[in-house]
Amino acid sequence: MPSKPIPAFINPESGTRGLGAGGKEEVGDLIERDERFELRRVEAPQLAEAVGEAVRAGARRVLVVGGDGSVASAAGAVVHTRTELAIVPTGTLNHFARDHEIPLDVAEALDFAAEATAIPADAAYVNGQLFLNTSSVGTYVRFVERRESLEPRVGYRIASILASLRTFAVSRPFKLKVDAEGRQRFYSTTLAFIGLGERELRIPVLGSRVKGGRRGLHLLIPRASSHTRLLQVAATSALRGVQAAVGSLELDSFLVEECRFDLRRPRGDISIDGEIVSAATPLHYHVERDALRVVAST
Repeated sequence: MPSKPIPAFINPESGTRGLGAGGKEEVGDLIERDERFELRRVEAPQLAEAVGEAVRAGARRVLVVGGDGSVASAAGAVVHTRTELAIVPTGTLNHFARDHEIPLDVAEALDFAAEATAIPADAAYVNGQLFLNTSSVGTYVRFVERRESLEPRVGYRIASILASLRTFAVSRPFKLKVDAEGRQRFYSTTLAFIGLGERELRIPVLGSRVKGGRRGLHLLIPRASSHTRLLQVAATSALRGVQAAVGSLELDSFLVEECRFDLRRPRGDISIDGEIVSAATPLHYHVERDALRVVAST
């Protein structure tokens, strides 16, 4: 455990989390009463700069409270430094925390953040922007946009279902050229998925990181230009495994260190850790191994 209090960053607009029998308690107040941490309330747009200031001031470890977006912002400030990143996950999905076996209970996560050791972790980039989980082009981008527009009215789960139905109903294929491993691949597809680390391809864990899996960027690209073919690919992967889908050329699945996507247009919307951003094309993806020090189990 660091000898000085650990700088702990939280968005003052963030919500609350249930803390056992005591009900909901503001997470920031809990941290403020904990002598192991020094609470700093920072709005989301200023998070990366605030964490960077702590790094430059010599902080051995920093703590960020939030979901995958906040974690990625903080990671961008500590990447390639000796500063360790600890996390209290308070987001909706918390993919990064789950993948690295970081406790989801707030009190347990605080103990873990203060006492556990740090391990090296990989980082991925697209056009210089860091991400820690996944990126995608195509159908999933439209799905996220529709889900976010519906969520304030019907909640996350119902919004996800309605957005999925709408997205599959209107999705259209696009042309994609992928440069990777010294060769070019051409697709007419509705989706290209890029995961940091090897990904599962069986329902219900589709897209989740494989525990102890291979490192690199895992590309998943259906060779399908219709809704029916896409559903066939999904069913084949679920029922018979990824090798059956790859063997039938319905789905390309491979790990690389870097790749380039040419979308045949100057800009495009892409998903990065669940956030939609506009990016110039072509898209250049690459992985940097052991670029982070994360307080995590795996």
